[in-house]
Amino acid sequence: MQKFLPVLKKCPLFSGLDEKEVMDVLRCLGAQKKEYPKGEAILSEGDAAKQLGIVLSGCVRVVREDYFGNRSIMTKLSAGHLFAEAFACAGNMRMPVNVVADEQAEILLIDAQRVMHTCNSACDFHTRLIYNLMKILAVKNIVCQEKIEVTSRRSTREKLLAYLMICAKKAGSNRFTVPFDRQELADYLEVDRSGLSAEISKLRKEGVIQCERSHFALLKE
Repeated sequence: MQKFLPVLKKCPLFSGLDEKEVMDVLRCLGAQKKEYPKGEAILSEGDAAKQLGIVLSGCVRVVREDYFGNRSIMTKLSAGHLFAEAFACAGNMRMPVNVVADEQAEILLIDAQRVMHTCNSACDFHTRLIYNLMKILAVKNIVCQEKIEVTSRRSTREKLLAYLMICAKKAGSNRFTVPFDRQELADYLEVDRSGLSAEISKLRKEGVIQCERSHFALLKE
C-alpha cells in the first residue's frame, strides 16, 4: 500500500492524517485492495451495502438502471475519490446503484462499521475519520442536489445549459472540460443521445456555446 500513499493522502477520508497515521488506519480497518478489469461490477444493485470504496487507480462510474434497463450515470470517480459511503453508513441497506470499473481499476474496500465505531485500541484517528466521513456525506448531498437541479428541468436544452453553467461556475471560467463523453453526458442528463447532439448543434449555431468533444465554452446566456 506504500505506493498508493500519495493517492490516499488526497482522499478526504484521511484529511488531517500524516502518512504513518494513514498506514495505521488501513491496518486497523482491515482494508483490502482489489483489482477490477474494465466493465466489471465492483458493487452491484441489490448487494448488501457494507463496504465503502476508494479508487486507487483507474476510474469508476456509479450507474442507476430502471426496470427497462435505461441507464443514468450518477457520477464518475477517479483516483482518490470515495464511493458507496452513504449506502454503507445507512445500515442494512441494499445498493440501489451499480458501481462499475470504467477502465482497469484498483480499489480499496473498507468495512464502514469499522470506520464508524472506535476500535478496542481506542485509536486517536477514529474521531478524525468520523468527522471526515460526516463532511464527505454533506458534500455528496450537495452534489446530489446539483444533479436534481439539472435533471428536473423540462427540456434537453434546459438540462444541458443548467449543467454547463454549473461546470463553468466550478471551473471559474467559461471554458471547461466535462468528465463525460456524449453517451455518458446523455445518460447523466437523462436524455436521448441524438436529442442531446441536436441541441448541442443548435446552441453552437446560435453562438451560445463552443464545443469540441468534452471541451465546452459558454459564450452567452
